[in-house]
Amino acid sequence: MHVVLVEPEIPPNTGNISRTCAVTGTILHLVEPLGFSLDERHLKRAGLDYWRHLQLHTYPDLQSFLSVLEGKSIWLFTTKGKRKYTDVKYQPDDYLLFGKETAGLPDWLLDKYPERCLRIPMGKNIRSLNLSNSVAIVLYEALRQLGFPHLV
Repeated sequence: MHVVLVEPEIPPNTGNISRTCAVTGTILHLVEPLGFSLDERHLKRAGLDYWRHLQLHTYPDLQSFLSVLEGKSIWLFTTKGKRKYTDVKYQPDDYLLFGKETAGLPDWLLDKYPERCLRIPMGKNIRSLNLSNSVAIVLYEALRQLGFPHLV
């Protein structure tokens, strides 16, 4: 399983997501520009001592990342998705894409893959969930569907 953060902005969110990926054996992909340095204290603190267990890949921009996706299964998470994240069947090598905290994924990308856009249900007058929480919710649903492979 792969989690992809496109231009994340808040270090503690990425740190928490890094920790979630480390404990689940999920590969984390970070697409630049990042709103912080990977050496930033708050990022390291949120990830605690799990960094050595994390498989991390970085990309200089979204186009560079998309060039490696040829033939791969992707899911895009957005408040604009028509289907719920629980309405699909995840596969072990799926890529779960999440956008930056302030803007989400770019509209042109959502328009390119409309059938792959999913949402997490929430109240009508609430803009969105925290990015770290969203990743955890979706990732654990995908892993649950797969029988929590390699986890105890």
